[in-house]
Amino acid sequence: MEIQSIKHRFGIIGNSPLLDRAIDIARQVAATDITVLISGESGTGKEFFPKIIHQLSARKHGPYIAVNCGAIPEGTIDSELFGHEKGSFTGAHEARKGYFEVVDGGTIFLDEVAELPLGTQVRLLRVLESGEFMRVGSSKVLKTNVRVVGATNVNIPDAINNGKFRQDLYYRLNTVPILVPALRERKEDIYLLFRKFASDAAEKYRMPAIQVDDEGQQVLKNYRWPGNIRQLKNLTEQISIIEKTRIIDAANLIKYMPNAQSSELPVLYKGEDSSKFNERELLYKVLFDMKKDVNDLKELVMNLMQNEDEISNNLGENTHLIKRLYKDFEDGKEPVQPIIVHRPDNRFSHHDPIQEPVEVEESLSLQKKEIDFIKRALTRHEGKRKDAAKELGISERTLYRKIKEYNIE
Repeated sequence: MEIQSIKHRFGIIGNSPLLDRAIDIARQVAATDITVLISGESGTGKEFFPKIIHQLSARKHGPYIAVNCGAIPEGTIDSELFGHEKGSFTGAHEARKGYFEVVDGGTIFLDEVAELPLGTQVRLLRVLESGEFMRVGSSKVLKTNVRVVGATNVNIPDAINNGKFRQDLYYRLNTVPILVPALRERKEDIYLLFRKFASDAAEKYRMPAIQVDDEGQQVLKNYRWPGNIRQLKNLTEQISIIEKTRIIDAANLIKYMPNAQSSELPVLYKGEDSSKFNERELLYKVLFDMKKDVNDLKELVMNLMQNEDEISNNLGENTHLIKRLYKDFEDGKEPVQPIIVHRPDNRFSHHDPIQEPVEVEESLSLQKKEIDFIKRALTRHEGKRKDAAKELGISERTLYRKIKEYNIE
């Protein structure tokens, strides 16, 4: 079956090459009984892929069941998956078949498989390797012929390092990996999905479908979408109900997007340490400010070069140094030695009195910038470290360490 036919059959919208690649792998692996592990962020639509694999396989006439491993309490997960005998635990008034027994000959989808307790992981590994299992409270070995497809939004190698997931089970599950791309990696699909959700909402609530102007479309594409497709769908329905106008502009869109203004900043994977993130966030601020300073400097030098005749009496022989400075910035070389440029009231003119000089530094130090940020924040908040740390976007402990490291008084 062609990829476009699969999309139409399962209601998948998008033309991203990354999405097509994931569908193609699912299509190819469907004809086998190989175990598949689907990974991707929450809300990306991972649940479609086990259905594709099952419906395109020889097991399509057999049972299919999806199990959310994270939603079942640890005390009952073994009973749910493998069944139990009467009296095996309090409340077990009769024997019960588990999912692996019920779905014999079909496909079982273990969503959030990384949430399984370690004891259950041992049982699952045995099923994958030999097709054998035992009910809770029983010593009788049962056989099952089940195709297992797992899915997770957790970085399993990190979970292995933290002792929360078995390495041998990971290798057994991950025979064929399928990576479902995040929505921000499918920018070309975002507006297509928005229009589909807007149309569905209009039909559901019997109202005209909302539309987005050109600037609003750019906002949709540039937002990070931490909740992925699920977040986009909820946002579209929310706007459809609340907004009276049917043409939505960028300003109205941003009201419904958390942290929309900082949508292009790098995000932290939830497994990383928060103190590292706070330091990284401060460095991002420093780097962005440095970039702004360099751009402002280049704009100033460009204006000088364009008005060379007007300022020649003031600059004299320094003009060729400015040209060289600008060229070095363009070529990515080290700047020339410091030069002094006189700036009268933000304009260069031999008619105006010479004001305070502006110094172009030889190099831009990331550490000096960071120290300057910390000093400014402490000064603004009269030495109150808690308030200064909040403004800088770092923890009070990190700020204290930075003050001690840089010997800031």
